[in-house]
Amino acid sequence: METSTTGFIVEALTKAIVEHRLQPGSKLAEQKLADHFGVSRTLVRQALFQLSQNRLIRMEPARGAFVAAPSVNEARQVFAVRRMLEAEMTRAFVREVTPEKIRALKEHITQEKSAVAREDVPGRTELLGDFHVRMAELMGNDVLAQMLGELISRCALITLMYQTHSAAEHSSDEHTAIVNAMAAGDEALAVQLMNEHLAHVEASLTFDRKVPTHDITLALS
Repeated sequence: METSTTGFIVEALTKAIVEHRLQPGSKLAEQKLADHFGVSRTLVRQALFQLSQNRLIRMEPARGAFVAAPSVNEARQVFAVRRMLEAEMTRAFVREVTPEKIRALKEHITQEKSAVAREDVPGRTELLGDFHVRMAELMGNDVLAQMLGELISRCALITLMYQTHSAAEHSSDEHTAIVNAMAAGDEALAVQLMNEHLAHVEASLTFDRKVPTHDITLALS
């Protein structure tokens, strides 16, 4: 029961953040949340910890929990580093491509498309980012997988909050095109498509937000 309640709180807060109903920087008071959900502060604390692991909120010692507020500039820098890393990763992947690796990536894309189709925003965001980490894992490069994972999680909140449904759908289609080029052993095309894909993801982020609220009760209602 406790786990499912924690999961419900995580889901409700994620939805409020993703749908722009809670403003970056909003303080998430434990007691207020406990009252709203009719649960103990311990359960609220567990939910907030999960959200901090997902980088959706930040925990500040002695101050509490706040909705994360990643800057646009930070996202731009992350994308610049990703382009440098992922162009070389794509090159290396093509050079050691196998039918098994291609099959694994295609299975991943099937999951992406399913999450996009059912409009599972947090799910699709995670899967679209994980595609890149999966490439590094399939190459057996744990250091690259870890570095990419950290980079992607740094811009995950921005993607989560600002990527539209059509842009997410387009991202998954672009993953398919990249995998097809790699399967054909076309290194130059695969690298070009990866660079274009990352540029498209960055360009698709829409920063004209609705005006959200600092009021937790109003945001969750």
